Amino acid sequence: MNDSSWGAPPQAGYWGPSDQGPVQGAAPAGPTYDAPEAQQTRPMPIVPDEPAYGGHQDDDRGAARLSGPLFRDETQQPPYDPRTQPSDTPQAQPYGAVPQNPEPMPDVPPPAPAPQKKSAGRDLGAAIGVGVGLAVVIIASLFVVKAAFVGVIAVAVVVGLWELTSRLQERKGIKAPLVPLAVGGAAMVVAGYVRGPEGAWVAMALTALAVLVWRMTEPPEGYLKDVTAGVFAAFYVPFLATFVALMLTADDGAWRVLTFLLLTVVSDTGAYAIGWRFGTHKLAPRISPGKTREGLFGAVSFAMVAGALCMQFLIDDGSWWQGLILGLAVAASATLGDLGESMIKRDLGIKDMGTLLPGHGGIMDRLDSLLPTAPVVWLLLVLFVGSG
Repeated sequence: MNDSSWGAPPQAGYWGPSDQGPVQGAAPAGPTYDAPEAQQTRPMPIVPDEPAYGGHQDDDRGAARLSGPLFRDETQQPPYDPRTQPSDTPQAQPYGAVPQNPEPMPDVPPPAPAPQKKSAGRDLGAAIGVGVGLAVVIIASLFVVKAAFVGVIAVAVVVGLWELTSRLQERKGIKAPLVPLAVGGAAMVVAGYVRGPEGAWVAMALTALAVLVWRMTEPPEGYLKDVTAGVFAAFYVPFLATFVALMLTADDGAWRVLTFLLLTVVSDTGAYAIGWRFGTHKLAPRISPGKTREGLFGAVSFAMVAGALCMQFLIDDGSWWQGLILGLAVAASATLGDLGESMIKRDLGIKDMGTLLPGHGGIMDRLDSLLPTAPVVWLLLVLFVGSG
């Protein structure tokens, strides 16, 4: 074979002008021979098709860099490494490279949100209209025929029981028997008005017994929770409402009931007005986030002033200082009653007990502060001016 090699001796006439090896493209050399004195040649560097550093093929800057710096004072800069060099240190970048860490834009603060107007959370127009309508019915029945007002109490009790038992069944699956509760609750109010406290207690006991027996007509599963809820409902709604009927039995019973209603409404109004305008510190955020300490101060202040006026001018043999104590007690019991029903509604996962009263919710949403306040007012009036 006639193979040629870069290490073969040159033929005559094939050496270049200097001793730099054979010229590419020359004729094949003769047979290889061993000569100790023969010089070995170096291969020519292969020039890549594409110049380094991203330059154009005809750009002599890339070609010049293949063999080192073009001038003596030109130094090779290592590529920028963000792990070892800070971003603010100027470094030489390869030709055509895009900066890796551009200068950050200055932070522009977001526009301030527009101030939001406080909302009452309910339809105030509807709430005021319903409140005025209820006041007319109460006052008309209270001062015309006392027995008619007892009927108003009984109707409110039955509707409240219906709302409470309906929500218990819908949200918790608790089936408190409504029929014995409604019948026993109405009887409890009438018994309290006719027979006094003893009649109310007897009616309460008979209602609880009726709940236990009525629930026996259904399967035993859930019996304990159903009858427990039934007895609780009988105490919470009709039994506490019976104290309003007890107040009515006195000679000035209509004025006592009116004082009780006025102080409770004034307490709620003071809490709402002061809390909505100045409230910043939460009273019980886990129970009722809308109630504030400032609102409680408003309730106490309004109720004490109203109590002093009512005891001085509406209640026989009453005194203004007794009204201060009465107003303080009403503010406390009304607030606790409101918080108690808020606990029930939070446990059930609802906002209102019903939708019967536009702007108010249900009957139970209006009775929440009245029910626990009734025995407090009845007791204090008996202590201050007697039961007659």
